[in-house]
Amino acid sequence: TDCTNGSPTTSTTTTQPHPSSPPTQSSNPGRRRNNMVVVASGDSKKPGAGSGGKVSKATLFGNASTAKEQTVDVKAVVTVMQPTALISDFGLGVEDISSWFGKTFHLHLVSAQLDKKTGLVQPMIKAHAKKTKEVDGEIKYEAKFNVPSDFGEVGGVVVVNEHPNEMFLKNIVLNGFINGPVHVICDSWVHPDAPNAYKRIFFTTKSYLPSETPNGMTKYREEELRLLRGNGQGERKKGDRIYDYDVYNDLGDPDSKTSLARPVLGGKENPYPRRCRSGRPRTKSALSLVDPFSESRGGGNFYVPRDDEFSEVKDKCFNSNTLSSVLRAALPAVETIFIDPDLGFPHFAAIDSLYDQGLNLPPRQAGAPITDILPRLVRTIAEQANDVLQFVLPDTLERDRFFWLKDEQFGRQTVAGVNPCCIELVKEWPLKSKLDPKVYGPAESAITTQIVERQIRGFMTLDEAMKQKRLFVLDYHDLFLPFVGLVRQQKGTTLYGSRALFFHTPEGTLKPVAIELTRPPLDGKPHWKKVYTPATCYATDEWLWKLAKAHVATHDVGYHQLISHWLRTHCCTEPYIIATNRQLSAMHPIYRLLLPHFRYTLEINAQARQALINADGVIESCFAPLKYAIQLSSAIYGQNWRFDYEALPKDLIRRGMAVEDASSPHGLKLTMEDYPYANDGLIFWDALKQWITDYVNHYYPDPTLITSDAELQAWWTEIRTVGHADKKDEPWWPSLNTPSDLVEILTTIAWVASGHHAAVNFGQYAFGGYTPNRPTIARKNMPDEDGTDEEWKQFMERPETVLLETFPSQFQAAKVMAVLDVLSGHAVDEEYVGQVMEPSWGDEPLIKAAFEKFSGRMMELEGEIDARNANPELKNRNGAGVCPYELLKPVSEPGVTGKGVPYSISI
Repeated sequence: TDCTNGSPTTSTTTTQPHPSSPPTQSSNPGRRRNNMVVVASGDSKKPGAGSGGKVSKATLFGNASTAKEQTVDVKAVVTVMQPTALISDFGLGVEDISSWFGKTFHLHLVSAQLDKKTGLVQPMIKAHAKKTKEVDGEIKYEAKFNVPSDFGEVGGVVVVNEHPNEMFLKNIVLNGFINGPVHVICDSWVHPDAPNAYKRIFFTTKSYLPSETPNGMTKYREEELRLLRGNGQGERKKGDRIYDYDVYNDLGDPDSKTSLARPVLGGKENPYPRRCRSGRPRTKSALSLVDPFSESRGGGNFYVPRDDEFSEVKDKCFNSNTLSSVLRAALPAVETIFIDPDLGFPHFAAIDSLYDQGLNLPPRQAGAPITDILPRLVRTIAEQANDVLQFVLPDTLERDRFFWLKDEQFGRQTVAGVNPCCIELVKEWPLKSKLDPKVYGPAESAITTQIVERQIRGFMTLDEAMKQKRLFVLDYHDLFLPFVGLVRQQKGTTLYGSRALFFHTPEGTLKPVAIELTRPPLDGKPHWKKVYTPATCYATDEWLWKLAKAHVATHDVGYHQLISHWLRTHCCTEPYIIATNRQLSAMHPIYRLLLPHFRYTLEINAQARQALINADGVIESCFAPLKYAIQLSSAIYGQNWRFDYEALPKDLIRRGMAVEDASSPHGLKLTMEDYPYANDGLIFWDALKQWITDYVNHYYPDPTLITSDAELQAWWTEIRTVGHADKKDEPWWPSLNTPSDLVEILTTIAWVASGHHAAVNFGQYAFGGYTPNRPTIARKNMPDEDGTDEEWKQFMERPETVLLETFPSQFQAAKVMAVLDVLSGHAVDEEYVGQVMEPSWGDEPLIKAAFEKFSGRMMELEGEIDARNANPELKNRNGAGVCPYELLKPVSEPGVTGKGVPYSISI
């Protein structure tokens, strides 16, 4: 693109040669690679100059010879976010003070084309940026360039930061070119300049496939990726920007206590996805001789590439400080409230008091007050030195205090609750286990035809129900049963294998008809299984039914948190993120399409390893199956996880919740018409897939472009063979040969990080904020399982007390509620893709039109959800007046006008 604007001026232009081969990276502070590569500041050979063609640093940045030639005046406007951490006690930032002494930015324009005469990299054009103003936390800098008319298209801007602190660059806009402004999206930390430091180049928003890369940028595209991959050696330090793989070898802490040793996850024995490598030393304990692969947790270095960390400049409710403060400060404060952490709730009024009265917290200590950590939950009593931890009443409970007791709600939450992706159609009868009967007992379920027909009497026979596809099951029998013996060795908890059977009534509701709880042969006791059904006459049976539902709910909560949420949307997504950064250049259109879905996921996952899923962390101390929670997720990953089944349509078909039908909307006919997760999810899936189809077809009009795209092929190969190495030989991995292959792969990844994550995350506090509805562990066995006469007598006399003693302890409940309140806050960090187009997608008309179509469909879907929630008829059908399930729950954000739909980012 010619840079003349029709009326060129004549002025003096300062230029600089551009090195073509930056040196190997050392351990230095880094940045987001978004639109960036590195340029060496030290000696470098000029291309084509021969062995003696060295260019000094002075020549590179400021002492080049000048020449008179025609130029165009270009003004660069740089937007920098003011980090709150830099504000001094005097109200002035370090940035302000340093600017007084001439500290600022140097900008260098890089041409995308080689010199037409010499065939070499063109000299860069340098300018000094000056601060002009501050507006709403943004600092504006301006620089003026005289660009030669034969400079060609700008491929990027090298930025040199003279400030003593890292600075967060938001964007750069170059004004003055005849074809309009040139945009450069940064969204990155730029570290201070230093001897031998790497200069940073941000690419323009124009995307290129590898084969289309301008000749002046090819080597820098390749070098960027090489630096991002690293060499797999050494410990990663804060500020590094290297993406590499490792197994989950840092969940245990045997150096602290031998009981905190945990097996390494990842490998043949314990298959698991790979995480981002940190490279810390191995454990020093004696256990390291037995397991030399465990990594030390010393020093708390849970490495995250710099710009995958939460941005300190984000004025959001949910950030790294919120989560880490809850885990390290708020939870210990909550623990001090309870003299006995194992003490249960004495009565249901004690649970209600958590919302009505709250808990008195200990006296405030130095440091951040707990009101800053949990502002939604903690209210300060002005006349007291203490704060009160008062939990917010969940929406579900606010509408009906007894909703959790009702069978209609027990059934409804399997399709419209926080874990709506596990219920399956019963395809064969009788139900049978696939486990070894010699180890786990008889395979056939104890739920018989007679039991079911007693419950559906007046509707139809069991055969008719099977033919009409009206029987559904929530089946945690085979998944949990192998862990029962291990879990029962732990203090204060128990576990069963379970099945819950439901009948889909002609009215469209799910009626629970039977629950089966199973214990394998254990401690000399024989195999035990029992079927419970809704009570009809006797109070004892009614309370046993309530207890059975509580055990099933416990299993569903554990599966939800470990599999539906952590494994599928966080853990399995991490390899996608690592491969995207290692194999797809920041210029690549697919990198730019995926980037919004991955924002901050690595940070959340690192913090999860630090305090959520680690040995004795929140999950192990409060969620079934406690110590063996992550091992359970490994077992389920090995047995059940398939990439192709992560796609919503294929998942629904696999579970029998839909069949292919070309005449039906979305090409699927739902087995259960009123299934909000599928109803809303398929609308979203189709809109998302159409947007991705339009995007992919724009860049890949010919299938040969897919197979010849070396970066894309390396990306998909690395995801399969390295990121998910324990599944690399599976036959179900999709091939990547055509645009339609790519669309299916990208839609699946985007769906998991957006729609699926929204489904299993947003409602965590609404449904789990009341312990009786979603108990996270069961602490007592069923009273009729080998119970003594005294235990049975206690149950007969005080069944309510036995139910309360089965629920988590007061401390466990308060701990979980605090964490769920924070995790449910993911919504405030969601991207409003239904409202705002990602700037790095560029401004090409076809892309804009495709996005506007997608955005419009998202707005329509939000309107449909709002209308559904406002419909009293639908609310009544859902039972107890509880609002219907929302896949895409609208949220508000300060400074954002209009309505938007939270769509992406898996946090």
